[in-house]
Amino acid sequence: MNRRGRLIALTLAVVAFAAAVVVVIVALQMTGGGDRSANQEQAPRTGRTEAPPAAPAPTATSAECPEPTVRVATGTDLENALHSARPGDVIGLAAGTYTGNFTATADGTAEQPIVLCGDADSILDGGTTDDGYVLHLENSSHWVLQGFAVRNGQKGVMVDQSTNTLIQGLSVTTIGDEAIHLRKFSTDNRVVGNTISDTGLRKPKFGEGIYIGTAESNWCDISNCEPDRSDRNAIEGNTIFGTTSENVDIKEGTSDGVLRANSFDGSGIVEADSWVDVKGRGWVIEDNTGADSPLDGFQTHEIVDGWGTDNVFRDNVAQVNGPGLGYSLKPVRGNVVDCSNTASDAGEGLSNEPCSSG
Repeated sequence: MNRRGRLIALTLAVVAFAAAVVVVIVALQMTGGGDRSANQEQAPRTGRTEAPPAAPAPTATSAECPEPTVRVATGTDLENALHSARPGDVIGLAAGTYTGNFTATADGTAEQPIVLCGDADSILDGGTTDDGYVLHLENSSHWVLQGFAVRNGQKGVMVDQSTNTLIQGLSVTTIGDEAIHLRKFSTDNRVVGNTISDTGLRKPKFGEGIYIGTAESNWCDISNCEPDRSDRNAIEGNTIFGTTSENVDIKEGTSDGVLRANSFDGSGIVEADSWVDVKGRGWVIEDNTGADSPLDGFQTHEIVDGWGTDNVFRDNVAQVNGPGLGYSLKPVRGNVVDCSNTASDAGEGLSNEPCSSG
């Protein structure tokens, strides 16, 4: 073979070798090849109860405000617009500060929700962290709260006996107690893509980021001494940090909700010991990430017999950086930690219960 022929043969051989290397790399990536990170722990797989199928993915929602039908620029304007709201109204908040406590009680419809919309420069300000709800939805349905800021109230956004509401893209900060609270039989609501920070400025014990339902000790005050069945609520894609109590507290009496794709930071927690405490029943907790907890990442508790049970954790990433567990099930009672969950820098490991290979 002449010199030119040898060069061509050598070139073809190099190309073939490079192609083979690419095929091997792609195959390893597709099959999950490679070791799990050394500081991520996973419990032994068992054959216990399979996790139920994943809940449906969140429905896409627009981040832009619809064209307003009512434009407001002062606190009085806003009070009047909320008082007279009708299905299909779009209340547009101009940039500025709206000082006061605002209440909405009207009903929209599925086809014509009532929209209250602004941007980060549209600020509802309660004036003090010692008293009042900055924005209160009461006995209402089919609202969209979108894009504006809420600050300086004892509670940020309170939703009582209200259904089919979307709370989306708000910034809720500098709050005396909890930032967003769904209670008093509020069902089928969605809390999506909000940024929550700096809660518990009045009483750190009550400084949750998002709070669902009512504690059993308050049922007689809030829900006629019955469980507060604030059911089928979805908490998705929120960023929560700087809370003095849990980032999310899911109370006994609530069922069949979804906690999905949220980002938790527990570095400010002083009156709780986890990012998430699930005391309800039948919740799906999936695709969340968390960092820096005083003890555990996620917990369940059975405060009332039959509650705090049958919840499923899957595809969560817990960077605990604390002495406890990634997933603490106390008691287990039908709760499932799927083997898709991970925990890192958790002093006691992934979970007190072997993971389930769903």
